[in-house]
Amino acid sequence: MAALPTRSSSAALLELDNISLSFGGVKAITEISFAVARGEICALIGPNGAGKSSLLNVINGVYRAQQGTVRFDGEIRRHMRPHHSAERGIARTFQNIALFKGMTVLDNVLTGRNLKRRSTWIEQALRVGRASREDDIQRRHAEKVIDFLHIQPWRQTLVSKLPYGLQKRVELGRALAAEPTLLLLDEPMAGMNAAEKREMSQFIVDINREYGTTIILIEHDISVVMGISDHVVVLDYGRKIADGPPDDVRRNPEVIAAYLGTRH
Repeated sequence: MAALPTRSSSAALLELDNISLSFGGVKAITEISFAVARGEICALIGPNGAGKSSLLNVINGVYRAQQGTVRFDGEIRRHMRPHHSAERGIARTFQNIALFKGMTVLDNVLTGRNLKRRSTWIEQALRVGRASREDDIQRRHAEKVIDFLHIQPWRQTLVSKLPYGLQKRVELGRALAAEPTLLLLDEPMAGMNAAEKREMSQFIVDINREYGTTIILIEHDISVVMGISDHVVVLDYGRKIADGPPDDVRRNPEVIAAYLGTRH
């Protein structure tokens, strides 16, 4: 039987304590510990293969760490399943766009509202009871997100017809529709041009400020990271080599060595 969660008095929204993860004897993450304050933007950076995406997968329960604990919003668990993490207020985007390409922008954003529904699948199939009323409520929430991200002109457009940058924005919208406390963004600006990066950076800052959402993002563009982050954690070969304010991390010799390829 799974261990019951315990409660923490910590002021941090998220704390990772001594997290280690291996795949078939290959260490992906080794003894990682850091805390993310409520309401901050925390950037997770490092060279390719440093373990960044694996760490996000531990946070939202896709991977189960062999060692360490995750403390989220005062609750301590060795492992949190993805469905439970979503119920607790953790939403996620992915490196590769994971949208329903045969559905419209509005319908994709609406899928982010699924956990907010209380009607049964029978009520939804027959459109009786609570289903009709809930449809109106969920649609209003989805439309607010669409307005916020400036994608109204494409709300009835199939996602497959949209350019790459807009598809990334729709994926952000789906995650935001879930009203998360913690938003995990895995390379939200990958493959974007400079103008698209500026737009996405501003949306991330606006989400943090206007919704009060705590954000952890993985990003390779250091100028973007230093411009929007309150806190930066740097990984290299699965180990944490720096953790602190952007200006301190920027000057850290180990970080400079890792990015210039002189560390190993």
